[in-house]
Amino acid sequence: MKLSTAISLLAGAAPLVSAAAAPRLERKMNYDGYKAYSIATHHNPAAIKAKLTRFAAIPFNLDNDEHLDIAIPAEEVAAFEALGLETQLMHEDLGADIAEEGTFAPYTSVGAQAVPSLTWFNSYHAYADHITFFNDLQASFPNASEIFTIGKSFQGRDIFGIHIWGSGGKGSKPAIYFHGTVHAREWISAKVVEYITYHLLTQYATDAAVRAIRDKFDFYILPVVNPDGFVYTQTNDRLWRKNRQTRSGQSCVGTDQNRNWNYQWSVTGGASTSPCSETYKGLAAGDTPEIRALTAFTTTLKNSRGIRLYIDWHSYGQYILLPYGYDCSARASNHAAQSSLASGMATRIRQSYGTTFTTGPSCSTLYKTTGSAPDYMTAVGGATYAWTIELRPAGSSGGGFVLPATQILPSSIEQWEGIKYVLAQV
Repeated sequence: MKLSTAISLLAGAAPLVSAAAAPRLERKMNYDGYKAYSIATHHNPAAIKAKLTRFAAIPFNLDNDEHLDIAIPAEEVAAFEALGLETQLMHEDLGADIAEEGTFAPYTSVGAQAVPSLTWFNSYHAYADHITFFNDLQASFPNASEIFTIGKSFQGRDIFGIHIWGSGGKGSKPAIYFHGTVHAREWISAKVVEYITYHLLTQYATDAAVRAIRDKFDFYILPVVNPDGFVYTQTNDRLWRKNRQTRSGQSCVGTDQNRNWNYQWSVTGGASTSPCSETYKGLAAGDTPEIRALTAFTTTLKNSRGIRLYIDWHSYGQYILLPYGYDCSARASNHAAQSSLASGMATRIRQSYGTTFTTGPSCSTLYKTTGSAPDYMTAVGGATYAWTIELRPAGSSGGGFVLPATQILPSSIEQWEGIKYVLAQV
């Protein structure tokens, strides 16, 4: 899709439509030879977009004021580079990097006989293996965890999670609530929440700090809340973002699940009404089966022991984003406490590998979002803290969504250190 088409669909200021959002159904997308660049916008992204209208560019990021990350087809690279824009190269050959990232290590079930090996985090894996990994992990700790499902995706897949508890017994403490892989192409998010899950279970008996936080909270961790989209990224299009919902009378597929929650859904400027957009909000708030199921489960947690901390794990950019996204002047009632806690987490993350995370309210720090999960969790779900964490890499380098498998463990380790700090404070 030419960027001129994307801009006309979204009235200029809205996020660009990626070719990944085009109505190609089951066609296999080939990114061989594409080069990806991060373009400095100097706070004038509209001027850069205007220069790109003649290219079949695929945008990676959405309305970032400082840089625009895009992929350019091989046959247009020379003309693009002739523009003389200030760029950093993200992928020399996007297709080759996708192929390398998608070389999945095999996973063989260990059942209840042994805890899965940490080698799980040396590679990305097929969706079915994620299910097996969680079943194996839970089977190793049957008296402190259980697998649960909250409903079905549009294509009928289970939306599953794991519930972990400590000495107080099942369901006796406030909830820590994590979502991963809301946006299908953000593979690293599943790995990070899996690493946290792994260590919550395996270190309880030997680490006093882990034991303290397990005894203080019940954990509800859903690693892949967009299973249809996630599977599609592994079979057809690595850069697919949305779910795979079809709608009568619409040729384009999918709704952005992080624009479909029933809080400030109707506010303009933070989502798109175009079905072909990557930020398509749907026809009505909560009209995707995945968000209906997640909303019902959130209500159950709220009405039980309450939600102390919610985190929506995403990539990329290295941000810890606080409420709110729908209005750049809106703040949570406990904003000062949230800001202090996020800053402390960023400091703890940095101690592992020197990775820097930016903190601040979602709208004013990054861009406007409406119908988002953290806004809903704050205003409706009653969560004391509700954040989006955008994982590695920073936007200007490192691969964007296609993060090398060698980055899985460092990303996971630094987040584990950060979340231990947070859980000790809340």
